[in-house]
Amino acid sequence: MSDTNPITFAGKRAVVTGGAHGIGAAIVDRLRTSGARVVVLDLEAGPDDVKVDLADRTAVDSAADEALRRLGGLDILVNCAGMSRPSPARGLDLATYDLTLAVNLTAPVQLMSRLSEPMAQQRYGRIVNVTSIHARLSEALSLSYDVSKGGLESATRTAALELADDGILVNAVAPGFVATRMSVVDGEDELQSEPFTSVYVNQGRLPLRRAAQPSEVAETVAFLASESNSYITGQTVTVDGGLSARF
Repeated sequence: MSDTNPITFAGKRAVVTGGAHGIGAAIVDRLRTSGARVVVLDLEAGPDDVKVDLADRTAVDSAADEALRRLGGLDILVNCAGMSRPSPARGLDLATYDLTLAVNLTAPVQLMSRLSEPMAQQRYGRIVNVTSIHARLSEALSLSYDVSKGGLESATRTAALELADDGILVNAVAPGFVATRMSVVDGEDELQSEPFTSVYVNQGRLPLRRAAQPSEVAETVAFLASESNSYITGQTVTVDGGLSARF
């Protein structure tokens, strides 16, 4: 983005889920430093955030109402909160499956449904769902996560169709490898592991040969959430360093 046409959020009101750390925190920082008022919905809430368990449907409704009360309306919704736990197809733990879908899929859909109403009333809104390359590219032992992200991309397209006449644009951003705490599994950071270094970096399976920083994903989210985006809706923008372009 040219310095002569910077993305600004002056006067905009935003809700961001999962804004306490990682990509969500980078999105919150990007919006706030550009002038937006932001309410964060997160289980690890700070003093100015709204603490909420996104797996609890009643709590999600209450948190949405509280965010609207604080902001006095809404212009931007970013669904970024997510979780991932190993989920094999054989012997699937249904409790883990249900929890993953509740946080990664049901809560974003619930918030889109509830918070699109004040956007529709003013005939302006931007919704961005943070999905994953897992929505289209699968990995063993990730059934629950893959299903949740694929479902959220489908929900993004459907919501975009329904909300277009209300002046609301709905898109998704699909990151690949990102340097966040989600890359740490059982105490090991996969981005520092020998397989990642050997295959993805040294052999170039990941064309840019490095994981993204959260701020790099946040920049794409910021564009889609801004007034500068006036004609993109129902789309998924992949931010994966070229990983999904490789055979």
